[in-house]
Amino acid sequence: MIIDGDEYRIRMNGQVYHCALDVTMELVGGKWKTIVLWYLRTDKKRFSELRKLIPGITEKMLSMQLRQLEKDGFISRTVHAEVPPRVEYALTAHGKTLLPLLEEIAKWGRLMGKKFGTVEKVERPVKKTSASRISGKAKRKSAVA
Repeated sequence: MIIDGDEYRIRMNGQVYHCALDVTMELVGGKWKTIVLWYLRTDKKRFSELRKLIPGITEKMLSMQLRQLEKDGFISRTVHAEVPPRVEYALTAHGKTLLPLLEEIAKWGRLMGKKFGTVEKVERPVKKTSASRISGKAKRKSAVA
């Protein structure tokens, strides 16, 4: 990379990078890492929650990405001593340094979606809770009586 007319390179973890973007893409590039980080930006999540939020990612790929993000210090993994064990993932302070970057990337993606396509609302069926099922059964019984 050229800074003020001088050429620099970055040495990190036994690798040599020719520019800062090369370092960035090494750490958070690829199809899934930024998406996983995006869903962790507001709150901790369990593996199954992330899996539901990210259509198209396999369990193996999600597991690999979580391990790498943890190794790089962007997320933490907390195992709660319960039966069955509960594992939660959250952004670390280091991971939170990426939030402004992620926000800008998402903003740019929405802009491109609007400019070259359409942004469509996804309608999902409302999941019935046990209380609403009980309420529905009570209504049916009273209608029959």
